[in-house]
Amino acid sequence: MWLRTRCELTFDFAVATPLILMLRPHGGAEQWVGREEYRLEPYVHACEFTDSYGNLCQRLTAPADDFTIVTSADVQVVERVDTAPGAPFVDIESLPDDVLIYLLPSRYCESDRFGQMAAEIAAGHTLGYDQVAAIAAWLRHRIRYVPGSSDVPISAVDVNLRQAGVCRDLSHLGIALCRGLSIPARLVVGYLHALAPMDMHAWFEAYVGGRWYTFDATQPGSAGGYVAIGYGRDAADVAIFNQFGPPANRTSQQVTVERLD
Repeated sequence: MWLRTRCELTFDFAVATPLILMLRPHGGAEQWVGREEYRLEPYVHACEFTDSYGNLCQRLTAPADDFTIVTSADVQVVERVDTAPGAPFVDIESLPDDVLIYLLPSRYCESDRFGQMAAEIAAGHTLGYDQVAAIAAWLRHRIRYVPGSSDVPISAVDVNLRQAGVCRDLSHLGIALCRGLSIPARLVVGYLHALAPMDMHAWFEAYVGGRWYTFDATQPGSAGGYVAIGYGRDAADVAIFNQFGPPANRTSQQVTVERLD
């Protein structure tokens, strides 16, 4: 399917403020970018780089007062995400070098605290994909998904204590549980068609059977419509904007995802 994504961010800055943005999708195994638009109002010079996770990032200094960022893209994505029941666990010594970092504890995914819990949740399931599917099912039934309940990332430990959270929070706990079983897992941020209420979205991927697979504990089934814009160990790596200096006053954020075909 073809989707048109659009994100408009408006800020009111007290002073000129350096920003690092992550708002451009790029082609991957399950998406193809056919058209893009990127506007800065008022216009300022910006440059782009690729971070250590392969994400397209933009650097600029926003002027004081009102500043608006508008991005739009037409992206072809899969109708249904790939599933692979029975896909095997990949031995650590066989993992690609760039996947190893997703085995380690990180700021919001304290996987060293979840080994026993993960083993209990995944008990009786075949090593690999089926274990991750069991974790996603456990999250879906045990952790309440409450959109809009938090603007600040919380760690997997806190999510487990609260038993509730936004999409990012459920993903943090899922990632920590996967890593507790020595299954590489990473956070993805982007868009999801037909998400309600519409906003930016987060889910996680696990590396089993020699590739990454999508898991989303906030959604039933395996429907597609995902557009990824950032990958990382946790929310610290995939913020759609980071600002430096006095706190940013974000006056509005509007997100739309429209099906084109």
